[in-house]
This record gives sequence, structure tokens and C-alpha cells, in this order.
Amino acid sequence: MFETKTISVTINRPMQEVYRFVHEPMNLPAWAKSFCMTVVNRGEEWIVETEDGPAKIRFVDDNPYGVLDHYVTIGGGAEILNPMRVIPNGPGCEVLFTLFRLPEMSEDHFMLDAAMIANDLQMLKETLEL
Repeated sequence: MFETKTISVTINRPMQEVYRFVHEPMNLPAWAKSFCMTVVNRGEEWIVETEDGPAKIRFVDDNPYGVLDHYVTIGGGAEILNPMRVIPNGPGCEVLFTLFRLPEMSEDHFMLDAAMIANDLQMLKETLEL
């Protein structure tokens, strides 16, 4: 089993509104700035330009449960699952992202990735609470 870290943020917006915004890949550059510089749609694929080069991103199908799991395929062809959820919290919601520490990932890299995800979730909050 992998070591994990779940990062979350509270957003003062309705769950479905946050879900719709995050589930739309074209919105990635607005909030996932540590990961996504640009995104383009090429037929059935979404290609994200990252600091490490292009990557494919694929969200699970639209659903009423707030599941925003997505798969990222990087240069070598390895597909990585990124579990993500939005859950109701009164009139607002919680957004949760679970990061896995893969076998080749150092502790420093794992902590850096966790910090970048926390920054991205904070940017999501700021973007949606304007």
C-alpha cells in the first residue's frame, strides 16, 4: 500500500457549482496553476501543458455524487489516479484531494506535491468565492 495524504479546502459555494467548475478541464489553468499552464481539447483527449511537458488528463464521467477522480498520463505513458471529491457542507462544500506517494517518489517530492496541491485548492477557493 502507498502512503497517502488528503488535502482539503472549504469553499463557500454550493457543491454542484464547485463540481461543475472543477469537472470542466478548460477551467484547470484558472486554479490548478502548479500543474497546468494551458489545456487544449484534441478530439476525445484533453492535453495539459505542464512544467514537465504535455500530459493527458481524463476525468471520470459526470456524476451526481461529487466524484472528481481524474487520471493523468505523463510522458512515459504511466497513468496516475488522482482521487478527488466535493462534498456538501451546509450552504458550501469541502473539496478533498488524495495524493499517493508512489514507490519512486522521495519524501521531499511527496511533501512538495502536497504543498502544491494545497496551493491549488486555495486558488480554487479564491477563484470561486469572488
